[in-house]
Amino acid sequence: MTKMLDALLDTLEKVKNPKDVVAVIHSAFDETPHVVAFVDVNKTWTVTEKLEFAFEKTNNINNAWWENKEVTKAFDGDSCRSTSVGDAILIGTDKYMCEAAGWSDPI
Repeated sequence: MTKMLDALLDTLEKVKNPKDVVAVIHSAFDETPHVVAFVDVNKTWTVTEKLEFAFEKTNNINNAWWENKEVTKAFDGDSCRSTSVGDAILIGTDKYMCEAAGWSDPI
């Protein structure tokens, strides 16, 4: 009965808050750009809201960022630096570079 209730609640959550997944690409300090995380974002959010959320969730604020429930780790090893200026986030087929203030237009 508990598994059935959990499945029902999970389905209800997906209907109420449809999700998209964005990819976080570290390239600022690395020779080769590489995906370090996938972040669940709300499908109804604006592009800027998705970018800001993914940025926040891949920065070490109160804990190691890869421990955030919205984040799926995609890097090898035990740790990874925070997302920074010069890194990118991929939303669908549009890539946005993190700038000193805000985000680039899609590239």
